Parts: sequence; structure tokens; C-alpha cells
Amino acid sequence: MKKGKVTGIGGVFFKTDNPEQTKEWYKKNLGLNTDQWGCTFWWNQENGKKGSTQWSPFDKATDYFNPSKKDFMINYRVENLIELLEELKENGVTVINKIEEYDYGKFGWIIDLDGNKIELWEPKDEAFL
Repeated sequence: MKKGKVTGIGGVFFKTDNPEQTKEWYKKNLGLNTDQWGCTFWWNQENGKKGSTQWSPFDKATDYFNPSKKDFMINYRVENLIELLEELKENGVTVINKIEEYDYGKFGWIIDLDGNKIELWEPKDEAFL
């Protein structure tokens, strides 16, 4: 039985030559309510609690996606991050051995079969409300 699982998309992150121009273009043309981080989309979870998905353009020179060489990174919302990372490691998945914790949740990272860095987030959505 799985100790942790993905519950949704937590964010879509991508590299661009000019993050500020990109955010302004999306705001003007598609109506995204952008801020310094990008745009946060709010929705209701099955249990009725609020959840969010983050859309964020990053500067092309960022090293946040390392060791991946890709221009994007997906963030998945998960349950039981620490247990999930342990289980993934047991399954032979490349786990980046660090966990970061903030008032809005815990983060961990893995590398998929195609070399994509994947961010796993155990959220505390109430921190945003």
C-alpha cells in the first residue's frame, strides 16, 4: 500500500528570456492575475478545502531546475512527502536528498526517467488564505 500519493498539480514552472514581460503578456492577453511569482489558481478540493496551483515563469539562467537540463519543471501536490520519498527511493527512483520546509508546506525533488526534475509538495494551503 502506498504511504504517499500525488493529489494534483501544484505548479507549472518554465524558463523564459524575460519573466516580467512574459507575466505581463499573459496578464494582458489571457487575463492571468500575475504577481512577483506568476499566477496562483485557486480551486476547491474534494474535501471542500481550498487548493492552489502555481504558474511561474523563471529566468532562463535559473539553476532551480538543476540537475535537469529541461526548460520546465512540474510540481505535484502530494500526501505524506517523507514517506513517499522513502518509498520512491526503495523503488530505485533518483531522489534529491534534501527536504525544505516552509509555513506553506514541505518540498522534495526527484528525477524521472527522462531526466526531468520533479518537485513534490506537501502543501499547507491554509497558509495562503
